[in-house]
Amino acid sequence: MAASPHNSSGIAFTRYLPLVLSALIIGGGTLFYFLLPDFQQFCREAWQVLTSGEEARVASWVSQFGLGGPALLLVLFFVQMIAFVIPSWLLILVCTLAYGPWWGSALALLGILLASTAAYFIGKSLSKATLLALLGKKAEQKMATYLKNYGLGTVILFRLAPFLSNDTISFMAGLTRMHFWRFMAGTALGITPLIGFLAYLGGNTERLQRGLIWASVVCTVGFGMYVWWDRTKRPKTK
Repeated sequence: MAASPHNSSGIAFTRYLPLVLSALIIGGGTLFYFLLPDFQQFCREAWQVLTSGEEARVASWVSQFGLGGPALLLVLFFVQMIAFVIPSWLLILVCTLAYGPWWGSALALLGILLASTAAYFIGKSLSKATLLALLGKKAEQKMATYLKNYGLGTVILFRLAPFLSNDTISFMAGLTRMHFWRFMAGTALGITPLIGFLAYLGGNTERLQRGLIWASVVCTVGFGMYVWWDRTKRPKTK
């Protein structure tokens, strides 16, 4: 049965939703930056503080927001889930710099788990056609295959490797009806070492860049070798 024009337009809009949200965030931020002097000053101060790598300075600056600081970071984890402009590792780093390695790591873990839960149930509730439009056919098929064959290991890899898409795996886990607590266990097992690693690297830009690259390379190559080994050991179907 052919899709109705209404459904087709809805799916087309969903496909560009992350891009639209990202454009709104960037465009709105740029507009405010040039039109509002106070906002411009705030952005400059935030950039200087957050890129300083000085834990005490970051903590002092964030403390001005009171209880709103952690709440804002938790909201940003949800925004990051459906927008391109905020990588999850950056939010993790801000948490650990602002609130220290222990409380900051706990806040980052809470943010990741809450956002992953939301993405999982969004994926579970949406139709496959809608998610195909959102993620793309190639990415959807690849994720579905990996989740079917490697399940928990796929979730752990996508959480552990900084530059892989955390959000895609959450949506797909919901779509493929992966057991929720198994998905959450994989999320926690994968993201916890990454949070600890980022807390250790701190705000040293050069060391952070090298660490993120090496972590992604090691995780991706290791998983690729495991997939290759697994395929060579599996009996070939006729």
